[in-house]
Amino acid sequence: MRRSARLLNDFRFEQTDPDRFYGALARDTAQLVAGVTATPLDGALLLDVGGGPGYFADAFAAVGAQYISLEPDASEMHAAGISHGASVRGSGQQLPFATDSMDVCISSNVVEHTRYPWQMADEMVRVTRPGGVVIVSYTLWWGPFGGHEMGLTHYFGGARAARWYTRRHGHPPKNLYGTSLFAVTATSGLGWARGQPDAELLAAFPRYLPGWLWWVMRVPILREVLGTNLVVVLRKR
Repeated sequence: MRRSARLLNDFRFEQTDPDRFYGALARDTAQLVAGVTATPLDGALLLDVGGGPGYFADAFAAVGAQYISLEPDASEMHAAGISHGASVRGSGQQLPFATDSMDVCISSNVVEHTRYPWQMADEMVRVTRPGGVVIVSYTLWWGPFGGHEMGLTHYFGGARAARWYTRRHGHPPKNLYGTSLFAVTATSGLGWARGQPDAELLAAFPRYLPGWLWWVMRVPILREVLGTNLVVVLRKR
């Protein structure tokens, strides 16, 4: 409960204090990955698809991983002024890495910002070595954070919420519906994971909820609203 409350509180600072928000998210992500992988991360080659400006680099270095990030947006890579040498600019739908080259491949809160998310997820499986782990975590559209900075107005439709936000603030939202924000569901992610021919689904759970609420991911419709953020963990065959 303390972890859930702390993370949900940090969400309030995504726009106003990104160092606080993404720093906390980075540390939590490193702990999450260390907890779900079957082998230690010390020395593991880890690819972070959609790594942004590099907040996650130090967090994964702290647990011993050899961290590489991939980011398609050059402005996003430099947004925080973080010096991070192991960063590659490229497309998540066509990862510029060899097949079976990574021990661990992760994506944290990127799927909802990608027009073709499951093509990206397929690429993540491709570059992961047999026996390696793929972890995809993303915000669910019908949950309370699906609209990101647009708040709960996304329940009235993504395009309408974007117009309301622009009118209220005098500029469009950073996460613009239909351009950099898309409606992605738990059902689509679970369907992708269960249908993977080259990987087995190990776990699927709501990232920001305490363990005693994880059962919501087994209930259609309810999981879309209460799940908030889905994590799927797969092992490459």
